[in-house]
Amino acid sequence: MLFDAATLDMLKVGTLETLYMVSLSSLLAYVIGIPLAIILVVMDKDGIHPVPWLQRPLGIIINLIRSIPFIIFLVMMIPLTRIIAGTTLGVKGVIPPLTLASAPYVARVVESSFKEVDSGVIEAAKSMGASTMQIIMKVLLPEAKPSLLVGAALSITTILSYSAMSGFVGGGGLGDIAIRYGYNRYETDIMLVTVVILVIIVQVIQEVAMRLANKSDKRIK
Repeated sequence: MLFDAATLDMLKVGTLETLYMVSLSSLLAYVIGIPLAIILVVMDKDGIHPVPWLQRPLGIIINLIRSIPFIIFLVMMIPLTRIIAGTTLGVKGVIPPLTLASAPYVARVVESSFKEVDSGVIEAAKSMGASTMQIIMKVLLPEAKPSLLVGAALSITTILSYSAMSGFVGGGGLGDIAIRYGYNRYETDIMLVTVVILVIIVQVIQEVAMRLANKSDKRIK
């Protein structure tokens, strides 16, 4: 399978676009998702600082957004995306819907990691007079770190799959190349190369995340 210089340049640009949109969207999704997860855990009826009237509606909203298939969410977001990014095409036009679709998913993944923290450790911190913020910063986040890193690999690979789907609406990156050439023009070799590149990216993400998780896990000597 040999490609000319133009095709190789296109694949290189597509790979860089995918890495950029996934990296930025993942960062923004975590900036939104972690606070949401903290609210879900801390303000739960059995949480550190119960506020059910806020926690329950938030959980419902998060579940509603998560239940919308990304390709439909992408179309629904077109008016808002145009306001935020000024365009609905290319990498710039994909980041807003990619971020907003991923944040609820990230929130649930992070929430799950927080709930794995031993309740005895939290109770011990409370008995020593630690404030809610101290428990979050010095107990919840550090204790959940290995699980958070594993969850990050899951979240980022999911965001990567979302970015590939954005190719159906001219979102740029490898997904766009696969749709334009592999699907519309029946150039199967280009589609296969984009799939291989995506698989390699996923494997690298998972390997790095697992190594970091094992390194930070106090149970592993």
